[in-house]
Amino acid sequence: MNTGIKHPLMRLCMKIILAIWTVCVLYPLVWTILGAFKDNAQFMQGKPWDLPMLPLVWSNYSYVWDKYHIGGYFLNSLLVTIVSTLLAALLAATTAYVLARFAFKGSGLLYTTYMASMMIPMILGLIPLFFLLNDLHLINNLFGLSLVYGMGALPFGVFVLVGFFKSLPKEMEEAASIDGASHYRTFFQIMLPLARPGIISVSIMNVLNIWNEYIMGTVFINDPVKYTLPVGIAIMQGEMQYRTEWGPLFAALLISMLPVLLFYVVFQKQISGGITAGAVK
Repeated sequence: MNTGIKHPLMRLCMKIILAIWTVCVLYPLVWTILGAFKDNAQFMQGKPWDLPMLPLVWSNYSYVWDKYHIGGYFLNSLLVTIVSTLLAALLAATTAYVLARFAFKGSGLLYTTYMASMMIPMILGLIPLFFLLNDLHLINNLFGLSLVYGMGALPFGVFVLVGFFKSLPKEMEEAASIDGASHYRTFFQIMLPLARPGIISVSIMNVLNIWNEYIMGTVFINDPVKYTLPVGIAIMQGEMQYRTEWGPLFAALLISMLPVLLFYVVFQKQISGGITAGAVK
């Protein structure tokens, strides 16, 4: 482990702190995994921290999948996440390209407005958003929820992608113009592929945020069939706590966590390096 600190004592202290922090982060995850394979009796025996007894209770997963319809919640979250992420990526890329490459009156004000909107929590817009979606007949609609998520992710995407587009050489656009390419063809066939690292980085962050979002899903969706995974698990937890169904609850939590964990493992380099690179550029 290279901490960048030369003094041996300081390096040792830093390693100890990082090790303690790692344990604090991993322990709840490990406890969730172990709890998903226990039955209610193991929790009620006063030893909830022990390892699960053999045989492992795999029926917890089928129980929440069938009785609480967590499979439907999972598909709803997957659909909303894909649609909103693609929408945010497309709108952020086109907006950032125009702001980075074309000088027009008010472009600076527009960029500042996007940046300022990042400072405003979306929860402050719940009431006007609710009435707006209601007027558009998009309340209790997964596409309407996807629109809200996509628009909410737009300022961050513009912030990152403007830096990427500004770093690309203008000679490529000039060469395309000489060859007769339109602005649309230049953007989609030349500039957009070159900005792919930034788009991937932004999309990864959006996926992680949208998958775990709870408040918007609660406010704009009230049909149990259309609940997203965070909302469904919250409803599930409210029912299970009175029946002490801790094993199935841990199984449901693990089902919701696994896609994010796998996603993070696969794209950890882009998560840690892509956003910083775009901001620096």
